[in-house]
Amino acid sequence: QVQLVESGGGLVQAGGSLRLSCVASVSIFSINALAWYRQAPGKQRELVAHITSGRSTNYADSVKGRFTISRDDTKNTVYLQMINLKPDDTAVYYCSAGRMLAGIYSTNYWGQGTQVTVSS
Repeated sequence: QVQLVESGGGLVQAGGSLRLSCVASVSIFSINALAWYRQAPGKQRELVAHITSGRSTNYADSVKGRFTISRDDTKNTVYLQMINLKPDDTAVYYCSAGRMLAGIYSTNYWGQGTQVTVSS
């Protein structure tokens, strides 16, 4: 079992920035891949970004150029740096730990989420 705890969410104005953090209960050396998802009210949960153990990254088109995912294995932490936030970025953001299957990210564990609200 892996526990994931997110932090860093909050209320910001459009154009602002936030950095989300996710701390794992185990060494992330043992985790193949990590990801951030988000879910806005009334919408499906969507994959925002993922990062592999080899530091390969991928992003949803809606956040490319604005969000950066990174991992610090010494701190058992994955980050999501978000800049130039838009109201459409408003959602609960979830950290996940998982693996790549045929090039597709698959979640094994979920965090409880952190709220990001972007005002106009």
